[in-house]
Amino acid sequence: MSTPRRDVIPLREATKAWFAVSLQTFGGPAGQIAVMQRMLVDEKRWIGQQRFLFALSYCTLLPGPEAQQLATYVGWLLNGVKGALIAGTLFVLPGVVALLALSGIYVAFGDATLVEGLFLGLAPAVIAIVVQAVIRVGRKGLTHPVFVALAVASFVALTFFAVPFPVVVATAGVAGWLLGRARPDLTRPKASTNADDGPPPLISDDALHAERPSTRRSVLILALGLTLWAAPVAVAAVVFGRQSVYVDQGLFFSGAAVVTFGGAYAVLAYVAQQAVAVYGWLAPGEMVRGLALAETTPGPLIMVVQFVAFVGAYRSPGDLDPWVAAVIAALLTTWVTFVPCFLFILLGAPYVERLRHNRTLSAALTGITAAVVGVIANLAVYFALHTLFDDTTRITTGPLRFEVPVPGSLQWAALAVTALGCLLIFQRGWSVLRTLGVCAVAGMALHLVAVAA
Repeated sequence: MSTPRRDVIPLREATKAWFAVSLQTFGGPAGQIAVMQRMLVDEKRWIGQQRFLFALSYCTLLPGPEAQQLATYVGWLLNGVKGALIAGTLFVLPGVVALLALSGIYVAFGDATLVEGLFLGLAPAVIAIVVQAVIRVGRKGLTHPVFVALAVASFVALTFFAVPFPVVVATAGVAGWLLGRARPDLTRPKASTNADDGPPPLISDDALHAERPSTRRSVLILALGLTLWAAPVAVAAVVFGRQSVYVDQGLFFSGAAVVTFGGAYAVLAYVAQQAVAVYGWLAPGEMVRGLALAETTPGPLIMVVQFVAFVGAYRSPGDLDPWVAAVIAALLTTWVTFVPCFLFILLGAPYVERLRHNRTLSAALTGITAAVVGVIANLAVYFALHTLFDDTTRITTGPLRFEVPVPGSLQWAALAVTALGCLLIFQRGWSVLRTLGVCAVAGMALHLVAVAA
């Protein structure tokens, strides 16, 4: 095995950057990817645009939150295993703390009314951030009308025909491969110094971290990863018994972690059905409230499973104090949800890097990168639909499967805050955090006026 290279960025400096990223990870994967794009590619120039998109394309193929896995991958490229662990952990840490606190507020007060005013400002502001992300990622990844068409087709398939995400990605990969055979010039990776790829990186691709893949390394990482993944559930079984809520949640969410292709939305319906109808952790309708909390906290949306575990364990604590049980269950569920993400990246990254110059793989990933733009746009529409309207209805006509807002359910206050967010971001060029702060204040003010009226 070759000796791993030294850090290309001082670990302390990289840690500070990842901490800054972690505080801005609002807006689901679209907003999170946009934050990393802006800070790592455009501002700090630690990684080139094409390398960033290549990593994103690989992470999109994996189960789990692609933005968190992208942070882990880029952390590995910059600082090896330590960088991957720091980047991936910091990416989710603020969300874990925030959702833990909000889950406690929900349980203690019976609903989330205390934070409704804050949510009224944050959720609509995120729409503007997501729109900005779609534009930025699309501008970088859609370099030819063929790719624009592929992105549009992916968006239409997901939004109007409910085509499963893996099918969309597989089709895009095949389309990219066929395009590579017909027009190699379109799918061939471009030099990172091309003006169309944004500012040239300060660190060349060849200087980034790399490790030679080997069977010994793979077996070691796989064994260690599986042990760390399973250990807390095994301990819970020994301490609390196999029939405890902790073991049920550990096993269930471990399984959910490996089938979340396409992001959290693809698996939330299944989680909601099981949590309500099978395990009884939530009452009907509570999944929507948990989703509202998760959508307005930093970090991956799949963090909503922490809310499910918190509420479920609080109501079935066994011999423990309900609050202690809730915190244990929430942290256990977070652990089994995200440990696989680190395992997938640390296990696969060396192999993917070896294939980076493979023309066949490059062509396929070019197609997938174009489809990712459509996927992010689909998520943006979903988020806007459920933020700006109180109710939606599902249209099912032949092959068509899509949601439309219920007439008269438009939330005018949310629309006003969305317009404010768009004005600040696109017209004034404000930063994400500054925009979120102003919109949060505006939301609180509108909520107080509504309550007073």
